Order: sequence, then structure tokens, then C-alpha cells
Amino acid sequence: MAVPAATRSGGIHAPPWLGIYLNDHLVAATAAVGLARRMTRRHRRSAYGGELARLTAELIQDRRSLLWCMASLDVPVRRGKLRASRAAERTARLTPGSRPRRRTGVNTLVGLEALRVGVEGKALLWRSLLAVAVHDTRLQTGRLAELLERAGQQLTTLDSLHSRAASALIAAEGPA
Repeated sequence: MAVPAATRSGGIHAPPWLGIYLNDHLVAATAAVGLARRMTRRHRRSAYGGELARLTAELIQDRRSLLWCMASLDVPVRRGKLRASRAAERTARLTPGSRPRRRTGVNTLVGLEALRVGVEGKALLWRSLLAVAVHDTRLQTGRLAELLERAGQQLTTLDSLHSRAASALIAAEGPA
């Protein structure tokens, strides 16, 4: 196994796969923050508003933590990748007639499911970075463990919101 070259700061160079991996997670985190913000605005006066606002704030903090990890490991942010993902996300929200899609209870369910998938992926990211931290002291294992625990709490919140939204949607539709 090759020994990584030393960086100016005395650490080790991150392997190329780690830069790709972290930038992919940054793209996903950016998309999740955007979705969470939209859902929070849409539901600010609903029974979901408070929990979505808290979740959104945590997702923003988690994205910042990812950026800190990237900086600690000297992994550059691939801004082109971020811009491309934002453009794709905006395009996906349009219908063929170029009008934004109308929101429904189904959209809320799908949005919560997308956030849950994102948080599951983020939990796996923190686990992966904990494994990297064993070999690279630039990462703080205690902080990564806290982020992993918070991801678990976020999953519990999303499961609760999803159950409530599904029940509300079924109740609104009435018996089949």
C-alpha cells in the first residue's frame, strides 16, 4: 500500500476518491437544505412547521460541518458540480409547460421521503469519516460521533412527520 504524500500542513493528502465522495455528499446536502427550506416555508403554519424549521436549521449546520471536514482534509469544493446540481433541481421542479408543480399532500410525503433518504446517506457519510479519522487526525472523532447521533434523531423526526402526513393524506381522501 502506498504511503500518502505529506501536505504543507504536515497532514496527509486525501486520496482522490475521498474528494469525489465528499463533493458528492456536498451536492446532496445542498439539495437537502434547499428542499427542507421549501418545505419549511410551505408548512410554516401547519402542524409540521416547528419540526421542519428545526430540522432545516440542523441540516444547514450539518452541511457546514461537512464543509469544515472538507477544509480540514484539504479537499476542494467543486463549485461546478454544485451549480450543475442546483440547475438540475430547479429544472426538475418544472412541468413540461414550464409552470411550477402544484403542491399536494403527496408532494409532502415524497419530500419527507427524499429528506429521509438524504439523512440516511449523511449518517453513512459520518460513519465513513469516522473510519477515515482513525488514520487521519485532522478529523475530530467526537464531533463526527455527535453528527452521527444527530442524524439518528433526524431520522426519528422524519419518520414521525411522514407517519402523520400519510395519515392526514389518507384521512383527507376518505375510504376507498
